[in-house]
Amino acid sequence: MTPNLSRNLKNSSSSHDPNNFKIFAGNTNIALAKQVCELMGVPFGQSQVNSFSDGEIQVEIKESVRGKHVFVIQSTCPPVNQSYMELFIILDALKRASSASVTAVIPYYGYARQDRKVAPRAPISAKCMADLLTTAGADRVVSIDLHAAQIQGFFNCPFDHLFAIPTLAKSWKDQFGEGDQFVTVSPDAGGVERARAFAKRINSSLAIIDKRRSAPNEAKAMHLIGDVAGKIAVIVDDMIDTAGTLTQAVDSLLKNGAKQVFAIATHPVLSGPAIQRLIDSPIEKVFVTDTIPLSDLALNSKKIQVISIAPVLAEAIRRIHDHDSVSSLFD
Repeated sequence: MTPNLSRNLKNSSSSHDPNNFKIFAGNTNIALAKQVCELMGVPFGQSQVNSFSDGEIQVEIKESVRGKHVFVIQSTCPPVNQSYMELFIILDALKRASSASVTAVIPYYGYARQDRKVAPRAPISAKCMADLLTTAGADRVVSIDLHAAQIQGFFNCPFDHLFAIPTLAKSWKDQFGEGDQFVTVSPDAGGVERARAFAKRINSSLAIIDKRRSAPNEAKAMHLIGDVAGKIAVIVDDMIDTAGTLTQAVDSLLKNGAKQVFAIATHPVLSGPAIQRLIDSPIEKVFVTDTIPLSDLALNSKKIQVISIAPVLAEAIRRIHDHDSVSSLFD
């Protein structure tokens, strides 16, 4: 935890009155939710989320939330559709239980890559999820590192977009330092802003990989823009899914003279062959956050290091509850 977040949470813990403030969670990331509760000094909300034999989801809220401000922490990670349905039904249960307000805290927002029409008659699924969330009862939404920032505009309720880059950059500097011996690399043109924010914090140069995508989960690195020769390259992205793009980027950087290659990503989706690809890749290490819980195989891999985002979520929730500025969290 960064010192300023730790100090703020400690000094403000008395404002979190459990009589009007509750944190609940679905099944996707209970460990993260409990860590947030521990940092804030509030009890973990008592609820039960099960499934009937036919797959229907059953939710029971085990304590009164009447008149209370409620936060629900649920990453919509694989299985994505199950995770969303759990969240919808939890929101509905809390709203019908007469809570004063319900905030959906979604560390990883599923369907975020479907944020626009890429072909005729294609859906905009990220907008569909936004409509379903507000219809289910979300009065406010919090998320971290959206794949596309414009998703905030899909909501007709307040949306707080948090960033993991400050936390990840601090962890990098604590372990490796900063300076022009590093080069921050964006794996595609769309991620340049994110990579630039990281490069600014570690005082490094910036490079971009020109990528062409032929089909979902299929991409090919085409051209490197920038100088990486003799430097330690740090690939910065919002997520790692199948790791195909990442491993191709690693090969491209090494062929262009990079001494070593690391990667930093907020959301470790790690689907399909991703973990094995990382193990087989010459990449040194991959830093991710705990927005998505990792499998035992990923946790046991020496190439993957997890940096907790719980302090950022806890501080954001505190500020929302206390009506403080959330944007100043990253000033």
